[in-house]
Amino acid sequence: MIEAQDRAYEHIRYEGDETVALVTMNRPKKRNALSLEHMQELISCLKAIGETGETSVVVLHGAGPTFCAGHDLSEMVGRDPNFYRHLFDVCCELMQTIQTIPQPVIAQVHGVATAAGCQLAATCDLVVASEDARFACPGVKIGLFCSTPMVALTRAIGRKKAMEMLLTGEFISAEEARAEGLVNKVVPAGELEAETRALAEKIAEASPLVVGVGKQAFYRQLEMPTDQAYAYTKEVMSFNATFADAQEGICAFLEKRNPEWKGR
Repeated sequence: MIEAQDRAYEHIRYEGDETVALVTMNRPKKRNALSLEHMQELISCLKAIGETGETSVVVLHGAGPTFCAGHDLSEMVGRDPNFYRHLFDVCCELMQTIQTIPQPVIAQVHGVATAAGCQLAATCDLVVASEDARFACPGVKIGLFCSTPMVALTRAIGRKKAMEMLLTGEFISAEEARAEGLVNKVVPAGELEAETRALAEKIAEASPLVVGVGKQAFYRQLEMPTDQAYAYTKEVMSFNATFADAQEGICAFLEKRNPEWKGR
């Protein structure tokens, strides 16, 4: 199996250790717009991270002055329906990959996150944004309603604010995004990298195996009726309790010591 750091990428960079994988969207001249090849590279990299378990947490950010400006519109002129369908199929696969790999994915957002870039941030498990960051779904302004970004946006914030963003295409600030539930933390620009790393390291203190099980269960139970969600999570938690890491964690707590995770 080829690990993420061993693959050759044109549009992204990968740096990682056992704790944090830093995946950088590296198209600064295009404001990290999501071309078809760019999205395919992100999918490949994230799936490799997920399959090999080579790191505990993923941080996704953008090179240059902005996080991500959405789809690469230069690819979207005069194409046939099959191209557009394929493009959005790949986009949806990228978003689903982020939420299905066991590692939590943190978006480290600076500059702007617009359209599919806003979708990308909303899809990530957590978002840390700099004070100057802004978010928008402006597709309506160019005649292409942000229908796929809408899926992630409406699962992250309230429907009234989501509809306002989709209908007006206007930006909201990082602070407003935090108040609406799209962003977890807003920090000074100079502290963005350090604060994101600190959050990633805090998450990485837990058993990666248990975190992966919990992340999967979180997304599965979201759309279930309450009684079904309890039935499902009861089984997940019962299974989790049999893990060596769960028993180690319980014993460590009772014995007032730090746990030593075994990954099983």
